[in-house]
Amino acid sequence: MGLSRRNFLKGAAAGGAVAACAATATAPADARENKALPPKAVGLLYDSTLCVGCKACVVACREANGTHPEFSADEKLWDSPLDISGYTLNVIKVYADGTADHKDQEKDGFAFVKKSCMHCVDPSCVSVCPVSAMQKDPETGIVRHDPSACIGCRYCVAACPFGVPRFSWDTPFPRIRKCELCSPRQAEGKIPACAEVCPTGATLFGPVAALRDEAGRRQGLAAGQVTTFARKTVGSSDVHEKAIPTYVPHIYGSTEMGGTQLLMLAGVPFEKLGYPPLRDRSYAAESETIQESLYKGMVGPVVLLGGLLYAVHKHTKNDHEED
Repeated sequence: MGLSRRNFLKGAAAGGAVAACAATATAPADARENKALPPKAVGLLYDSTLCVGCKACVVACREANGTHPEFSADEKLWDSPLDISGYTLNVIKVYADGTADHKDQEKDGFAFVKKSCMHCVDPSCVSVCPVSAMQKDPETGIVRHDPSACIGCRYCVAACPFGVPRFSWDTPFPRIRKCELCSPRQAEGKIPACAEVCPTGATLFGPVAALRDEAGRRQGLAAGQVTTFARKTVGSSDVHEKAIPTYVPHIYGSTEMGGTQLLMLAGVPFEKLGYPPLRDRSYAAESETIQESLYKGMVGPVVLLGGLLYAVHKHTKNDHEED
């Protein structure tokens, strides 16, 4: 009687468990820390309380990236995407509660929120990509995608905690698309299109360190106090005056998943805006630590293979003895 499928699976499971334990015990690895923000990292500060929902940034992003409009209504009178996609890399969404009479208020209020790539400091999409199609610029920190290297596995889609990389399914040659912070425009000395056209300065471009300082400055002022808000770039002389709103006491992206280069301020709890609380340690740091433990010196795979071969040999031998 030959080796049965049931016996093989039982032996393989036992051998795999033994191998995994042996590998972990044999080759322990120190936990990898979150990666650090590059010194010249650039990003965006999105202040929901300044956003008026005009969606000029959505149109500018589409023009800068050469993508076509998306429609959520049958009449197709205007560009109306409901979320980011393989063609819409930046979108403004709205939160509304009850009568929605008051802006930036959780109860009976409404608020706008930006959805695009967060450009994580320690990105999961880069960590899981098997062909390095997802890459993080070592200087600017911008997370970019190289379609010529991509094999379409979509691991990045599954790994992103913010649900950002999207796949264009409705084309003969689908591809991954995401915001790349208008890198080609920056190479020409321009700033990201969304920040350039924002009429209120709700989307602000600049060095991440300066953006963090500006976010902290705003939160440090008393609600109702009049202050200046820059447009387009942090530190710009193009400013306007407005009273400080009542901010949620947190800068979203300052710690989430090891930090992001898109920072957010809001007057409504972030979970209401589609940004739930996330832990400080990045998924990439944890998964790479586990991989290092299992594969350090190739001990894990060797022990695993040995366990499987032993299981097969043991049950084959038993079957021959029964014959």
